[in-house]
Amino acid sequence: MKKSVYSIVLSGDVVEAVDRLAVRQGMSRSGLINQILAERLCCETPEKQMQSVFSVLEKQMNDLFRIQTQASDAMMSMHSALRYKYRPALRYSVELLREPAEGQLGWLRVACRTQSSPLLAAMEEFFRFRIQLEISTEPELGNITGMYELSPGRMTRRILRKGMSPEESGRAISRYINLFDEMMQVYFAGLNEGIPVGVLRQNAAKSFAEQYNQYGMLI
Repeated sequence: MKKSVYSIVLSGDVVEAVDRLAVRQGMSRSGLINQILAERLCCETPEKQMQSVFSVLEKQMNDLFRIQTQASDAMMSMHSALRYKYRPALRYSVELLREPAEGQLGWLRVACRTQSSPLLAAMEEFFRFRIQLEISTEPELGNITGMYELSPGRMTRRILRKGMSPEESGRAISRYINLFDEMMQVYFAGLNEGIPVGVLRQNAAKSFAEQYNQYGMLI
């Protein structure tokens, strides 16, 4: 939503009341006035759109995830425990752009809290394999600059804009995370049991193909 600068005349009492409320809500004066006018005129601000995405996302996540409260209204994080040895924590973070760029809604970050070098190496192998599955299914993803980024124990993936409403985006993101986590849990549980990596990859590829046939590339 494009923003412009306008001059308006307000009484001193109104400005003081706006400033007090803005401080309580952690907003700027302009941001609060914009929100009040948008609500009054039934306009949907970027903040409202993000709230709609996150509201649906929170409702759709299954009971295996613990939602974490964020200081930023542009971010939501959730946690699960990886079914591997000492059950390290997995964190899924969704960060939305306040002003969505062309073709991009935000980012999804998947991270594992561990100091184990073998687990970090296995995690990177899994992320690379998952990326390979996505790109082999939709090759155009490989042509998008910054579509995927890897660092030790972490994968960052762009969330693409697909012409969906905020509610539809929330459902798509939640389903992607649920399916991603399901694949990762099965893969690492099998790794923990000593199942050969080749067998795990074959099963994961089959599961991914079934998911894609049913849902497509969700985000």
